[in-house]
Amino acid sequence: MSGTPSEFVTLQSEDGFEFIVRREAACISGTLKRMLDPNSNFQEALSGKCKFENISGIILEKVCEYLYYNEKHKQSKDVPDMEIPPQLCLELLMAADYLHGSYTTGNSKQW
Repeated sequence: MSGTPSEFVTLQSEDGFEFIVRREAACISGTLKRMLDPNSNFQEALSGKCKFENISGIILEKVCEYLYYNEKHKQSKDVPDMEIPPQLCLELLMAADYLHGSYTTGNSKQW
């Protein structure tokens, strides 16, 4: 990889939906951070594109929404809960487990 990594990365779902997000927001996820590390020599780091064969577009959209929600509120206390439709909870929990992200709620980090 030559030069500075792009400010944006592409996340692609199993059903072909693509989401372009800021690299800084994507790297809230431990998995994405490792995949996109320029020193890793992973294909994702070289291309700036992460493909998820086990995450649907609707779930990946919620993940992206969360990444920006987290970024927006990272310095805040008493952050309101993000709205998550109940029918997406199980799949979103599985995606969160896979992505092994961390987020700030007050002063504690969780996913």
